[in-house]
Amino acid sequence: MICFPVLGAVPGDGVYTADFRTDSSMFHVNEAYDGKGVVTVKDGKMTIHVTMPSKRITRLFCGKADDAAAPGAVLIEPVLDAVTYPDGFVEKSNGFDIPVPYLDKEFNCALLGKKGKWYDHKVSVSNLVPTVKDGKYNIGVTLSGGSGRASVASPAEIAVENGLVWATVVFSSPNYDYITIGGKRYDRINTDGNSTFRIPVTLDQDIRVSALTTAMSNPHLIDYTLRFDKSSLEGR
Repeated sequence: MICFPVLGAVPGDGVYTADFRTDSSMFHVNEAYDGKGVVTVKDGKMTIHVTMPSKRITRLFCGKADDAAAPGAVLIEPVLDAVTYPDGFVEKSNGFDIPVPYLDKEFNCALLGKKGKWYDHKVSVSNLVPTVKDGKYNIGVTLSGGSGRASVASPAEIAVENGLVWATVVFSSPNYDYITIGGKRYDRINTDGNSTFRIPVTLDQDIRVSALTTAMSNPHLIDYTLRFDKSSLEGR
């Protein structure tokens, strides 16, 4: 579906993760995806797939609310996305494929709520990063920082879901309760054995994390850097 012509520079055909920003806290990407969607570029046209927090947003429209309610308006219908949260819980939420006219600038995108009323909003798409095809992989990972004694299991398992990369990170100690990335907390997903976490990651970039250790008398956060080496990627 193309609601308006693509303007400005367009990246090469492929699949990318990207930041999806809106003008309202009531209209945002599901928290499991950390503000990101998946951009597909084909034949010079861009769309972004974004997953909502629930099924409360029932339609979208490229443009203003008044035009969305007009006869013959071309609406964006939802699809059901299965969302896996860091703790393993899975639920289904509405997802939408939104045409993107340009990057790094706001454009109009109206939404229809469950009560049947259209609302005007502005959204933007930025910071495209190439990703890999959906699937499960093994990948080399390094951990640096702290005292230098801690490590993580390598290769690590990653799952690419709707273009977004999730890693299962296993520390060399059972004494980490949670980690934070960009201020967001991710609790360990196991109760026995070395501390294990499921976190969103970007390949070939330094990812700064803080891990709460309980190994000493006073629990405290330790800063580390994770890096996942895309060149080591192998299918599972």
